[in-house]
Amino acid sequence: MSGVSRAGAAGGWQPALPLVGTRAPRWADDPRLAQVAWSRLAEPEDQVALRFVAARGPVAALERLASSAPVTAAECHDGEEPRSLAAGLARWRVRLPETEPERDLAAVAAAGGRVVLPDDREWPAGLDDLGDVRPFALWVRGGGDPAALCARSAALVGARAATAYGERLASELAAGAGDRGVTTVSGAALGVDGAAHRGALAVGTPTVAVLACGVDRAYPRSHDRLLAAIAEEGAVLSELPPGSSPMKRRFLERNRLIAAVSRATVVVEAGWRSGSLATANRALVIGRHVGAVPGPVTSASSTGCHRLMRSHPEVACITDADELVQLVAGITGDAEGDRDTFRAGPARAHDGLGELARAVLDALPAASPRPLTRVAVTAGVPVDHVRAALGELSFRGLAVQEPGGWRRGGLDARGGGR
Repeated sequence: MSGVSRAGAAGGWQPALPLVGTRAPRWADDPRLAQVAWSRLAEPEDQVALRFVAARGPVAALERLASSAPVTAAECHDGEEPRSLAAGLARWRVRLPETEPERDLAAVAAAGGRVVLPDDREWPAGLDDLGDVRPFALWVRGGGDPAALCARSAALVGARAATAYGERLASELAAGAGDRGVTTVSGAALGVDGAAHRGALAVGTPTVAVLACGVDRAYPRSHDRLLAAIAEEGAVLSELPPGSSPMKRRFLERNRLIAAVSRATVVVEAGWRSGSLATANRALVIGRHVGAVPGPVTSASSTGCHRLMRSHPEVACITDADELVQLVAGITGDAEGDRDTFRAGPARAHDGLGELARAVLDALPAASPRPLTRVAVTAGVPVDHVRAALGELSFRGLAVQEPGGWRRGGLDARGGGR
């Protein structure tokens, strides 16, 4: 029961930390500023805060935060418990004296950005699928419209310590997706993330980076120029206000945003315990399509991808940009439900032939023509049936009649259509 003590006479829970008084800040009655303020008051993973504000609205939530009254069971909404709420109020009050939403808005504007709130046109609709853990705000750097960019997008995630194979696949998938009108979303980290962003930028298409720090900061530092290019062509996003530092726990929560804003998530390369698997699992929980790129069975860097496909039959095997785009479109198998068949492949002249026609085709020689009766013997089919099948094969250009009999025609004469 760290940080709280029981207020015996009142029957409520009282924070042990000093209170700030009973007056809310001067900006607290502005709904927009109040919503912005909560993105600094609470950490992304603080579900108590997210539910507290969702149940009361940002203004009423701030008024309660400024009050010194102990928490009672009567004021708790569904899912709230007095002790955890009292502890939450104590956490959030620590930051209240230093919270200035107008200052944060000025800071993001100086970095070429803005804030987008849930009711704004630019709010990516996918974030609403997070329910109780939807972020308070989305800080945006760059001119791209997050809602439009994410409407047809794929998250490409993977290991920071990526191999050359992983980086090449990430870059090729992102470039191919961009050429097909799909926006690449990733976390701007080293390895797979950076390669994916660069692949999209290389073909002149926008990409979206979701950070675990303020959008005015470059993390890692070596990606300063990359993030500037992403902001110029697309958008850099974060739920954390300007100046916020990257922390391990913030990376874990950032993963849920990557999964939510994207229509599909693909793990390009991941070890057995890669953090990118958490992004894929988040995506599965909220109903997104998920894919994984297979790697060499001898590579430890791909064991996470293989594990994901084994553990979740609905996870698709992704090998090229066409399959990635089909995953975004929601096509996860053929008409017979085979999840591993993303494409029929190049059309072949003999596709769709019945069993009889295939038998006769197999019996035809590639070069020297053979008499009808001989074809029947080779195929093990009555002559009149062979004659009927040859009519279909001839129409398709798969059989040619010459003075000496019949032979294969078209690609099958060279063995290319088999």
